[in-house]
Amino acid sequence: MSTRALTEAAPSSAAPLSLCSREPHVPAERLVAEMVPPPRFDSVRFDTYIPDPNQPSQTQAVEVLSGFAEGLGGAHASGAGKRRWFARKPAAPTGPRGVYLDGGYGVGKTHLLASLWHATPADPSLKAFGTFVELTNLVGALGFQQTVKTLSGHRLLCIDEFELDDPGDTVLVSSLLGKLVEAGVALAATSNTLPGKLGEGRFAAADFLREIQGLSAHFRPLRIDGEDYRHRGLPEAPAPHSDQTVTETAYATPGASLDDFPHLLEHLARVHPSRYGALTDDLTAVCLTDVRPVPDQSTALRLVVLADRLYDREIPVLASGLPFDRLFSEEMLNGGYRKKYFRAISRLTALARDAKGLVAQ
Repeated sequence: MSTRALTEAAPSSAAPLSLCSREPHVPAERLVAEMVPPPRFDSVRFDTYIPDPNQPSQTQAVEVLSGFAEGLGGAHASGAGKRRWFARKPAAPTGPRGVYLDGGYGVGKTHLLASLWHATPADPSLKAFGTFVELTNLVGALGFQQTVKTLSGHRLLCIDEFELDDPGDTVLVSSLLGKLVEAGVALAATSNTLPGKLGEGRFAAADFLREIQGLSAHFRPLRIDGEDYRHRGLPEAPAPHSDQTVTETAYATPGASLDDFPHLLEHLARVHPSRYGALTDDLTAVCLTDVRPVPDQSTALRLVVLADRLYDREIPVLASGLPFDRLFSEEMLNGGYRKKYFRAISRLTALARDAKGLVAQ
């Protein structure tokens, strides 16, 4: 039965929202202003990170990053350094102006990266935090030169999940970071796995530094050991609900959206990924009917971005059709974007668990 037919039998309450009816237009200044740690990491700090006592590198990482943050308290990124270009100025900080967190899945790299952002003694307007995809989207929205101009006044740029599976984007962002380093911006990054490196849970600092080439001297690799995601296995997704349950829940949940999954995938192709965050504005839950396997890789990569934005905002996802662990084909899960798809499955599965409480008992 279609979602339209089911709505006739749904409880008589306000109709749910629809992602497919939204085509947000996001001003460039909002894209910059939203480059902060996502809501899921609003309250994380170094002292809320619980190091594994069996992994001393985790404790060391907290100590090193705390010191790195304290060292960013100067005025170099406020513009003062540029105004005094020909004047005598204090000696520049010694050592690399960037740090790369080298660790496997699930060891808390994003927690530490967000903690670094929070601990850096600067106004939020002088710090930026975003994923690699969000950074490339910013360049797409503003243009390269304007992005350099906009971020050059920052004290710190944190890049989570630096993606090296697209050579063109890697060169683009490496060029951007080179300009920012020249302007005195400190850098911090984590990264994902290169295509062909399908067995490991960590990326490996040597690969990261090789790919960013001329920037390697600006990064200090910081290894964070811990349990590897390979030993956790793919999370088992909750059993999907019926179309009727999903529809009735959407009608009974203020602020929920309701969409057919295939229609949503088509709609994502018409909305720039930089707007996927705005697409979810004010939603309390996302309800999807008729979840099916994703038909192609371009669609799959768009869904990955949406899954990241939903996860960042902690928006529960209630769905009918196939479970989320069957979204991607075996070919996709064995290809170069494997880690992205596994991350999307993991995150959508977590959000599906969060949605259980929405269903009337």
